[in-house]
Amino acid sequence: MKLTRKSEVGLAVVAASALGVLFLSGCSGVQSRVHSGVVDTVINQDPAHGRYITAIGIGGSDPDLSSDTQRKSLARDAAIVKAQYEMLSMVKGVTLKGGVKVERALETDSALEASMLEAIRGAEIVKSEFTSDNGCVVTLRIPRTRLEKLMKVQFE
Repeated sequence: MKLTRKSEVGLAVVAASALGVLFLSGCSGVQSRVHSGVVDTVINQDPAHGRYITAIGIGGSDPDLSSDTQRKSLARDAAIVKAQYEMLSMVKGVTLKGGVKVERALETDSALEASMLEAIRGAEIVKSEFTSDNGCVVTLRIPRTRLEKLMKVQFE
């Protein structure tokens, strides 16, 4: 079978696209925390690795609720709130340029606190995983540069 120049280019584009998808999916870095319907016994976290600050939250719901959808929805909401709380703790521990921790800077700057809370509420939900008992593990992340911009600060 002889390929025309146009079909060769088309095949090259398809092959490059497939390789790109494989490369990006392999580098996404969002680790699964649930395997076979169960939350991992050990959860290793590197919250401030690379370009993102990442937090996880684990939530559950009342098993007596009438539907799986209600249980999963409430578990996910609880996991999001927990992950936001974890992220808040992490961000408070970050050191700003000049050697001051965010937590210390918040004591004197209420505008900084408001912008930090807004940034955390806007963190990207990168993964929601449900357990076999309708619990949920949520992974949130926010780019360091976005957080710096919203808070109008620079991290070390």
